[in-house]
Amino acid sequence: MAHSFFPRLASFSLLTAFLLTGCAADNTAQSSGENPAQSSSTGAGASSSEQSSTISPSATLSAIPSPTQTQTELPGGGQKIFQNRRYVALYGAPGRPALGVLGEQEPAQSVVRVQELVKQYQPYSKEKVYPAFEVIATTASSVPGTDGDYSDEATVKDLKPLIEEAAKNDVYVVLDFQPGRSDFLSQVVRYEELLKLPNVGVGIDPEWRLLPWQVHLQQIGSVQAAEVNQTLDYLAQLTRENKLPQKMVVLHQFTGTMITERETLNTAHPELALTLHADGHGTPSLKTDTYNTLLAGLSKDIKPSWKNFYDEDTPMLTPEQTYALTPKPWVVTYQ
Repeated sequence: MAHSFFPRLASFSLLTAFLLTGCAADNTAQSSGENPAQSSSTGAGASSSEQSSTISPSATLSAIPSPTQTQTELPGGGQKIFQNRRYVALYGAPGRPALGVLGEQEPAQSVVRVQELVKQYQPYSKEKVYPAFEVIATTASSVPGTDGDYSDEATVKDLKPLIEEAAKNDVYVVLDFQPGRSDFLSQVVRYEELLKLPNVGVGIDPEWRLLPWQVHLQQIGSVQAAEVNQTLDYLAQLTRENKLPQKMVVLHQFTGTMITERETLNTAHPELALTLHADGHGTPSLKTDTYNTLLAGLSKDIKPSWKNFYDEDTPMLTPEQTYALTPKPWVVTYQ
């Protein structure tokens, strides 16, 4: 089946994340011939109670105005993420081009690049298409680090220039989390100051959520819906208390086991807008099959989204082809 094909591809696609930490991942794990579906199942069943992470405050955002000083509207105005809005995003980390196209140029040039993509998509959408960045806030690592969580946490100072440039140019920002042996909530709260901004949401990346005895690239990670729900509860309360517009929450998935008990995800928070992001690269037919498989049984309250890979897709879909998918994706990300 198609969705047993993509775990292997998606793991390769972010292999560079580990190389940048200074330790190359084990070659055997990279080229393993095991059934990817079996590999992914070994990562299932993780829960926040099995792991812990120290929560530390983020640095002060001196140059970014507080929510009380900014209009609490989305880029371009409005309150609802998907109300007559679609998004095209660049994915990656500032200054780290191996992790995605967002790191291939300075923030101002990233704005221009994503705006050009938006222009290519707009003719095929009756809804207005908005630019976005998905920024890797915490990166899966091949080494445990001082905190032992196999995750490299960017500082607010690292992310501030890109966030500032995005805010000036009506670009929505999603902070992507790859928690390793930590949990999503513990990492998300580190960036609360950023999340108090009206144009910043959250990306949940279960591929890189490990059990205490696991390491990256030896299996595909996973997360229980209950852990995701804890993060959603926190984000909803933060949004409500700070009188912010809806926050986008991007749920990454490319196998059925990556989000266990997915049907129990809490979609009832009016403060949040959820989208399921179909990761994985390959031929158009394989990607489309995986897209359809992942959307089967998905709550109608969770919007479908899609990722295009510049180097790995064979070939990559054009904007017209991407918006010809059924259903049409609400967020299209480029890596």
